Amino acid sequence: MSAKAVKQHKYRVGKMTFLDYFLMAVLAVLALMIIIPFLNVIAISLSPQKDYADNPMMLFPRHPTLDAYKALLNDGRIVTGFLNTLKILVIGLPLSLFLTSTMAYALSRNKFPGKKGIFFLVLFTMIFNGGIVPLYLVMKSLHLTGSLWSVILVGSFSAFNMILMMNYFQGLPESLMESARLDGAGEWKILFSIVLPLAAPIMATITLFYGVGFWNGWYDAMIFLRKADMLPLQNVLRTIIVESSTNVSNASSVDALNKSGFSTGMKMASVFVSMVPIMCFFPMLQKHFAKGVLTGAIKT
Repeated sequence: MSAKAVKQHKYRVGKMTFLDYFLMAVLAVLALMIIIPFLNVIAISLSPQKDYADNPMMLFPRHPTLDAYKALLNDGRIVTGFLNTLKILVIGLPLSLFLTSTMAYALSRNKFPGKKGIFFLVLFTMIFNGGIVPLYLVMKSLHLTGSLWSVILVGSFSAFNMILMMNYFQGLPESLMESARLDGAGEWKILFSIVLPLAAPIMATITLFYGVGFWNGWYDAMIFLRKADMLPLQNVLRTIIVESSTNVSNASSVDALNKSGFSTGMKMASVFVSMVPIMCFFPMLQKHFAKGVLTGAIKT
């Protein structure tokens, strides 16, 4: 047996090599780094205050209780927050996809006039930002402050997402567009009938990016919205948690603390409640996600 064969046999166990086991161990550690905090969040949200004080790093609740969830969901503001967030998603997501896809398609065409100048202006916004004061003044001049439209329009376009989609469109065969033009199709017809059906991976990726952004958004709503009945879910949860923390600081005994609902349990319950819808949304787009990010991130 040659020295090379002996060396290969030394690191091989069955059909698995030493490197395979090493990579499996690394992936297992990374998976545990994700799963353990997730289990800790659920366990704390299902535990009373005393159990949390005894063992903050618990993975399984010793005395499960739904008090934190009851206190959270009994507040009518949660339903209002969900409805407002759904309104933002239903209106903002299609608008964002329309604005991003149309601009990405235009800048991906070599014969588009002024392409370099417009692309430079878009890229410039990624490096230099005007700040929140000019943005607020613009929304105020448009009479949109205090309206959900302010939150929707602020988050309706991302230069990063547009560049990802533009790179993906540039990888599509130009012959498809030329054939459609010879058959009399206009640019809108080409975009919606040819380009977008072929761009399912990047569309799914950008949909996920915008969806998560709208769902988790809270800063814009804090700046532009004043009425409590217009706040999205994240802002409502923040308000409830702040009130819960105030009640906990004013509680003079363990019984009073349990009656008011302890702050950490409500925090973890709010994390779980706000996380579940996105966790259900992600698997529907997962098969396109990796391909869309990989292809769109590489300039062809």
